[in-house]
Amino acid sequence: MHMVSKTGFILSGALLGLAACDRAENPATTISKPVAERASRATPKPIRPAPSSTDFVARAAAIDLFEIQSAKLALERSGRGSVRDFATMEIQAHQGTSAQLALAGRRLNLLPARALTPEYSARLEELSASSSFDLTYKNQQLAVHQQALALHQAYAVRGASPTLRPVASAAVPLIQRHLRLLRYL
Repeated sequence: MHMVSKTGFILSGALLGLAACDRAENPATTISKPVAERASRATPKPIRPAPSSTDFVARAAAIDLFEIQSAKLALERSGRGSVRDFATMEIQAHQGTSAQLALAGRRLNLLPARALTPEYSARLEELSASSSFDLTYKNQQLAVHQQALALHQAYAVRGASPTLRPVASAAVPLIQRHLRLLRYL
């Protein structure tokens, strides 16, 4: 009996030695760190702070103005029915979000701007001059809607004003819907 356990011990040692040799010859079989261990140490994405109430009103109003003006341009320039239908929906939707924002902003003495910011003015000029209008319109809409979604989501969750948070929250599903529809333009 003593002999069997000694033999088992020697056999185990030999197998371990072979495994070590295999790893030395073939480093691909060596696992340096388990995947789960690396995943648990992965740093989470930082949470963006919500903009100030003043900044939220200014940025949301600028986005609404751009959406309305670019949609009006699309109604004039686009020959595609799907783009014109989207533009019509954009005008109605963003006039509605603008009205909600203006009403909530007035309660806080924060009036939305009535002119395009330089960033959106440049985008509108680019769109107006584009030789491939429908493609430029779609790409700009995707980019601006993604900006709008990030802005509204951040404010809806972490915004300081209980008056403005519902406005931001109400806009989120609308913007998400527009992003889904833009995929089919």
